Amino acid sequence: MLDIFIVPLCVLALAVGSYSDIRIREVPDWLSFGLIYAGLGLRAVYSAVMWQWEPLAFGMAGFFAFLAIAYLMFYTGQWGGGDSKLLMGLGAMIGIDFLDLSGFPFLLVLLMNILIIGAAYGICWSIFLAVKHRKKFARRYRKLISSPSAQASKRIILLASAVILTGVFFFHDIVIRMLLVTLVAILVLTVYLWVFAKAVEQSCMIRPIDPEKLTEGDWIEKEVKVDGNHIAGPKDLGVDRKQIRKLVRLKRQGRIKKIIIKEGIPFLPSFLIAYLVTLIFGNFVF
Repeated sequence: MLDIFIVPLCVLALAVGSYSDIRIREVPDWLSFGLIYAGLGLRAVYSAVMWQWEPLAFGMAGFFAFLAIAYLMFYTGQWGGGDSKLLMGLGAMIGIDFLDLSGFPFLLVLLMNILIIGAAYGICWSIFLAVKHRKKFARRYRKLISSPSAQASKRIILLASAVILTGVFFFHDIVIRMLLVTLVAILVLTVYLWVFAKAVEQSCMIRPIDPEKLTEGDWIEKEVKVDGNHIAGPKDLGVDRKQIRKLVRLKRQGRIKKIIIKEGIPFLPSFLIAYLVTLIFGNFVF
């Protein structure tokens, strides 16, 4: 019965969050916290009406499980604060039935689909950015691919590939041969994918911005120091409101001008796609 409310609310929250993420690169806190409160509130009411402790307990389990994952992804710089907080809301809404772990819990399947679809989505968005800013991207890519570090990496991978390919002559099993060739292909692609990702980041995602236009959670790419004092920088894992107010004040005093930020990919649409895929197909990998 709870699914009658849970599914539409999750789809609505993800749709609104995706629109906001694409439009202004921000997921409002009211949406994330509203989903958490709605999930736990619905489950608390249902538990009270039905005199069952399980619905609320399952919601709490889902919330704390996704809280841990959200913190991990945020503090490793993989997701922004909005993505992480909305993930907690999904955990509270969907919950984990820890009394029946005979199959894959829905939340686990959803997480796997988010990671898989998110990776594909990130690649597609990066290609879109590279095409949109193709001139700047091409210049940066040529510079990075010809850099000493990239050339050294290519030589190391070429040597490793040659060593691995010699194994093809020693193994007669076609499966092992295919695995070795696949490994070589992955090694070769790794260098070019890394250069591609760095070129997209440096040419398409880093830009100057007025302090007044900063929003909480924006990633500061270049450290801001005034009189030798740290104001904001890359190690902050997103600028906070106090830092924004200070930066705006310093701008008005004429002590700073623009802030260099790194725009992240609007990742929340991949959550929406993954949720719909999980509802319709379940786990499409295993």
